[in-house]
Amino acid sequence: MEAEKQRVIVYVDGFNFYYGLRMPKWRRYYWLDIVKLFEQFMRPNQELVAVKYFSARPSDAGKNKRQDAFFQANKVNPKFKLILGKFLKKEVFCPKCHQSNITYEEKETDVRIATQIVADAFKKNCDIAIVVSADSDMVPAIELVRETSSQVFIYFPPNQFSTNLTIMGGSQPVQMQRYEQRFKKSLLPDTVSLQNGFRLSIPAEWKMLKR
Repeated sequence: MEAEKQRVIVYVDGFNFYYGLRMPKWRRYYWLDIVKLFEQFMRPNQELVAVKYFSARPSDAGKNKRQDAFFQANKVNPKFKLILGKFLKKEVFCPKCHQSNITYEEKETDVRIATQIVADAFKKNCDIAIVVSADSDMVPAIELVRETSSQVFIYFPPNQFSTNLTIMGGSQPVQMQRYEQRFKKSLLPDTVSLQNGFRLSIPAEWKMLKR
């Protein structure tokens, strides 16, 4: 009888992942099929059961529209699970110019990722957890999950690195920028058909980056 495959859940820190792709060479991969990308990292004895993608909607209308297109295109695959935090307005005082500036700070993402990782481990929803982040705030949650029967692996998004996550023990983090060919194979088509029949096109700004 064929051995039962290990169930894998991937937890993607959307902000860390996105900022890793902001380097000029990597911007062509904004329009990415997230599930397809991580399916390529599965071994023959593993099954990807879900990719949990954590993010928040930006206040800028243009960025929000592009991000929403990315979310909708990926949600066609039922394995893609979107979990949103939020941006909060924050006033920052500049001591040099003596003026206050309004900025926006992402909130709740770290807590939501940690909560999901720990909950899935203790509920035995997966055998392997892959944490895609270079944020050292993930350390406590990863240490807790490693006390269960679940295995945890760390993947660094392109151009991202954390010393704390590297030295915490266990296997060495996977450097995703070494696997650019897998990103190339995971680009979404320029037009994606949604479940309601609507045909969603890649944002024009991102299409120009693919050239």
